Amino acid sequence: MVTFLSAGAGGAPPPALTNLKLSNSRRLTIWAGCDFPDFLPKQVEKIKDPNARKLASRIERMPVYFSKGCVMSSCVKPKEQKEANPVVLLHGFDSTCLEWRYTLPLLEEVGLETWAVDILGWGFSDLGRLPSCDVASKRDHLYQLWSTYIKRPMVLVGPSLGSAVAIDFSVHYPEAVDRLVLIDASVYAEGIGKLATLPKAVAYAGVYLLKSIPLRLYAISLAFNGLPLSTCIDWTNIGRLHCLLPWWEDATVNFMISGGYNVIDQIKHVKHKTLIIWGEDDQIIDYKLGVRLHCELPNATLRQIPKCGHIPHVQKPDVVSRLITEFVQSGQSQRAKPDSVSAISVPVITSTCTSRYLAYSICLPDST
Repeated sequence: MVTFLSAGAGGAPPPALTNLKLSNSRRLTIWAGCDFPDFLPKQVEKIKDPNARKLASRIERMPVYFSKGCVMSSCVKPKEQKEANPVVLLHGFDSTCLEWRYTLPLLEEVGLETWAVDILGWGFSDLGRLPSCDVASKRDHLYQLWSTYIKRPMVLVGPSLGSAVAIDFSVHYPEAVDRLVLIDASVYAEGIGKLATLPKAVAYAGVYLLKSIPLRLYAISLAFNGLPLSTCIDWTNIGRLHCLLPWWEDATVNFMISGGYNVIDQIKHVKHKTLIIWGEDDQIIDYKLGVRLHCELPNATLRQIPKCGHIPHVQKPDVVSRLITEFVQSGQSQRAKPDSVSAISVPVITSTCTSRYLAYSICLPDST
């Protein structure tokens, strides 16, 4: 069943910025009480979004030992670890845990143990001794982080390309996953495609363009409709902050030439209960692909958010946090009372996948 939800977008005007000079001559920038870890690029001080600043101040690095060595890996740890299975938030392609600046605090407010993890090769991990950043390495790194620090089946949340990361991980390590949440999932691309065959010099030129402010501004305008220019600029600075780390170009090129994610054949092997969330106005990935994913996953529910683009957890964090919370709590109640009825609506269409997809397609406009 496809359910429509609505709510206002989050966000609040930032408070005033205060600069203090300490006695040891170290400059400390305080914005709403934020003190940033020293491994973040200094440009973090220019970010105005108070939610982004608060979350950035919580980013930590923890040692993760995996097949390629040890990486001081960046994440936001939960304020409190609990007995219930945790929620673990991934991010999209070439992004960071700062994607979750609005939704993570809301999940914590309702009492969920919530982690936001940077995928190997992106985010703010220390890649000074750069390991391979291909799919297998990303998967191994996430597993070792989970087995070292989390140690319980998790509700794994993947937006955009993070959905491909989540599917790949859940198929290889099903014991580490309790449930999946896939948001505007990018799972039907056959890897990087021809970009994987580019000469390195051309690949580096493309990566240099990828972190440019004009291209990032354009991406923000596609993902969100009607943002003020000042907000677009600030969100661009948030989105490209990790690109300013010295190893970002090498890590991104390494991922490109490795071929990227191709999980099309893995989708049918996903056995976990799955919540699919999709923005009605997604201008990047056609909603029909969300319907296709709903059909191909054996145990999935699809929820659509109206007046929302490709990144609902930024644009409609209150709706996303509520959907995730209900999904998590339904799993907890089912484990406590196996015969109880889930609080989440489940698909009621029992016809074959082909007929379901055709029925949805008739009702959907052509892709833009």
